[in-house]
Amino acid sequence: MTSREQILAKILSSQPELQALPPDVLTAFPAADPIAAFATLLNTIGGTCIEVSNYEGIQKYILEHFAGQRIVSTLPELNTISEQGWENQDPHSYADVDLAVISAHFGVAENAALWITEDLMHQRAVPFICQQLAVVLSRKEIVQTMHDAYLKIGTADYGFGSFIAGPSKTADIEQSLVLGAHGPKGMTVFLLD
Repeated sequence: MTSREQILAKILSSQPELQALPPDVLTAFPAADPIAAFATLLNTIGGTCIEVSNYEGIQKYILEHFAGQRIVSTLPELNTISEQGWENQDPHSYADVDLAVISAHFGVAENAALWITEDLMHQRAVPFICQQLAVVLSRKEIVQTMHDAYLKIGTADYGFGSFIAGPSKTADIEQSLVLGAHGPKGMTVFLLD
């Protein structure tokens, strides 16, 4: 037996006994009401959750809060209040977008994250460079945990995707929290019936 074989045999014979995995960590999830949990968490992390029954409710809110500002949207239902033809511009031109309105595939109740892929963004830069981000989400598309989220994503074929939770946040050791330093200053989620 060569010295290499002796070393490998010694390593093989010195393996620890197999042990069972620890039980799952207990959390507050699944929540009894995932929609309420999502809304509460979104508000806690600096976002705003607004329940609407249709796109007219979304239009009304946007016109009340963003009238006269640059609005882009990937949703055809909002064409009458948003800029047209913006998708093919240089991404740097989106720095002055006051409000971008997109949709999400689903939301996660435990952290208020939204799963958004490039096909819903139209331009990767838009949700990260705009001043305010609004996302339309069906109430039926809220999962409980990130475990559920990754099961839902599965092996889906997408070029780019991101979980987005609330507005951009950064803080320092002096406990100064700044919203919007690296992305949108605010985020509104419209929960659609």
